[in-house]
Amino acid sequence: MHPSLSAQSRVGWLQTPSLAGRRARYGVFFATYLYQGLIAGFSLTAQANHLAARGVSATEVGFHFALAGLPWTIQPILWGPLIDRSADFRMGRRRPFAVAAILGCHAAIALMLLLSADQVGLLGFAFLVHSVFASLLDTACDRMIMDHVPGDELGRVSACTRAGFVAGTSLSAALFGWTLAAYGLDVSLAGLLAAGILASLPMLIVREAPSDALVDFGRRGSAPRRIPFPRFLRRLGLALRRKRALQLLALCFGLDGALGLFELPFSVDLLQGQGWDAAALSRLQAGLALVSGTAGAFAIGLWSDRAGPVRPLRLLLLASAMTFVLAGALIAAGLLGSAAPLILALTNALPGLLIVALMPALLQASRGRAGAATQFEVYMAAMNLGSVTGTVLAGWLAPIMPLAVLSAVVAAVFFGAFLAVGRGDLLASRG
Repeated sequence: MHPSLSAQSRVGWLQTPSLAGRRARYGVFFATYLYQGLIAGFSLTAQANHLAARGVSATEVGFHFALAGLPWTIQPILWGPLIDRSADFRMGRRRPFAVAAILGCHAAIALMLLLSADQVGLLGFAFLVHSVFASLLDTACDRMIMDHVPGDELGRVSACTRAGFVAGTSLSAALFGWTLAAYGLDVSLAGLLAAGILASLPMLIVREAPSDALVDFGRRGSAPRRIPFPRFLRRLGLALRRKRALQLLALCFGLDGALGLFELPFSVDLLQGQGWDAAALSRLQAGLALVSGTAGAFAIGLWSDRAGPVRPLRLLLLASAMTFVLAGALIAAGLLGSAAPLILALTNALPGLLIVALMPALLQASRGRAGAATQFEVYMAAMNLGSVTGTVLAGWLAPIMPLAVLSAVVAAVFFGAFLAVGRGDLLASRG
């Protein structure tokens, strides 16, 4: 590395913001999750709806979801120990991994341009490769949040990450749902790559600390003394076997698993049973997510910073349970066709805000431990595993279980979570 580049990044014309600034923190984390949302909106909404509209079965679409989500389920072991045990680089302790991950993500999307729309299996595998790099980016970003965000800002930062993700998902689903139908896969992937590069720029130009280099992968000081990997895993295992950690894991898995049970069969039924247009469904899903995930997310984030995460989360869980009860009643009454937009609104708006209230509690439960990044990613992986499991089960259950019954199952899970969160010190801050 030429010495002038790292020096000028600290004092000179390459001077850039650092995560020491509040505005820089909010902007960088919003943009990073905006990038993740762009990919999710394309692969899990626009492309999934496009496949379903072409007659692809719910089972095959569910397999596409599961394949792309696989790296997120093993994320803690894949990347957590690497980030937790990393050396201190001249450009920051965590940011080098984020930069490398971004470059890998862009390369994976670029390689998809070589595939055709009929190669569904290869496209799924390509998104699997992208997810490997994206999960590294997510792990590094979460660890930077732990390192650089004060405890009384975690709710607002959680809102920034959620707002960025849903904004990216919404814009991507709406835009690429249209381009896939109008222009095909190649044009859509080119647009996705261009949008992703723009969204990743803030992470590429920010510095972790004011004294860090902008680009310099060299170590700062001597090599650190690392905890042996087997001992690291034993410590992590002991932490995760505690009663509170097991309860949090069950909560994370159950919430996303329940949503996965309902979302895919409902979308497939609208497209194949009710004759909805795939692009129109993507736009409606995008609009609903955008409204709840921006203004709603910031409201919940501010509320969590002021009141703590327990009360906002409990009320959201109870309200979400009631919305699925109402959705199930409308479906059972035979009003699925006419009430579909209302059911979409009921089952998308409030449940999407749960992570905003839950994330600060999970960060506080992990913070201060030697394996903080790994432990937090275990909780996130439980959510991802729940989503993948729920989606796969939905593919099997859709032909035999009515939507109204699935809606009742989701409502029961949310109500059980409401009761669990109100007991003991499950979401209390660590002392």
